[in-house]
Amino acid sequence: MMKNNDKSSLNVTTQIEEGFWVHCFQNNSTKMMRKTQAVNSSFIQFHFCLKGRGQFVFNQGNYVFPVEEEHNILLFNPQRDLPIDLQLAPDTWLVSLVISIKKFHRLFSQDAEHIPFLSEENTTKKYYDTAVSTPNMAVVLSQILNTNVHPSMQGLYMKGKVYELLSLYFNKNEDANSAQCPFLADEDNVRKIRQAKEILLTDMTEPPSLIELSQQIELSLNKLKEGFKQLYGETVYGYLLNHKMEEARRLLDSGKFNVNEVGLKVGYSTSSHFIAAFKKKYGTTPKKYLLSLSS
Repeated sequence: MMKNNDKSSLNVTTQIEEGFWVHCFQNNSTKMMRKTQAVNSSFIQFHFCLKGRGQFVFNQGNYVFPVEEEHNILLFNPQRDLPIDLQLAPDTWLVSLVISIKKFHRLFSQDAEHIPFLSEENTTKKYYDTAVSTPNMAVVLSQILNTNVHPSMQGLYMKGKVYELLSLYFNKNEDANSAQCPFLADEDNVRKIRQAKEILLTDMTEPPSLIELSQQIELSLNKLKEGFKQLYGETVYGYLLNHKMEEARRLLDSGKFNVNEVGLKVGYSTSSHFIAAFKKKYGTTPKKYLLSLSS
């Protein structure tokens, strides 16, 4: 795994299996983020933009493919290499899957007739596609980008989520998502839930109560709790707690702050409460975590 530890951005590459990689990008900075990588013609690319926007640049800038929020892109061209030259705007999150055509055929050998570019007549043709990501995909993408499992389980968890994402992508039953997530079929509700998340992260140290939050986004309390759990896979305050602990870990990693300072920065007025929350999340105290960084 390769990781960029800049606090303002996340750039993680994980090998799922031989010939199969997942790339996670989070541009939390105020500047454009650029990612380049060689990808030859024997690979298929899937790109899922959870939020924000960007663009793929091809043929030395002669052709640009836009990346839009809540959309996904499939790129496959057996006739020529398609290196990734990706430019992401500030506040953009994107997950990319790069998988060899050989590996991909093995995965879908029983279902190739349901996938147009796997049909025999299309094996030598280029295939580009873009579509709106479903609410269920948004949940899985958020879980991939905000993994909160023990490091020893990271690889297994990521593998499971990536395969889940692929299965949702190729699920052509249009009624599947509304049957499983009727609340999230309403785009206005999804917009309000995302607004609630942004309010939480902006006011992380002094978050509003659930009632105040529901009033701010003009959504009932029950719909706020139900929708947040559907979209992000966690309760409102469970999501906030995980975010605060991840931010605390990043602050400790920087080496610029002591335990008390980090606790205050993520909204704990007493160090004992911060230490207890950190230990529950990571299985060790902040002090021991700091010591492990220098060992």
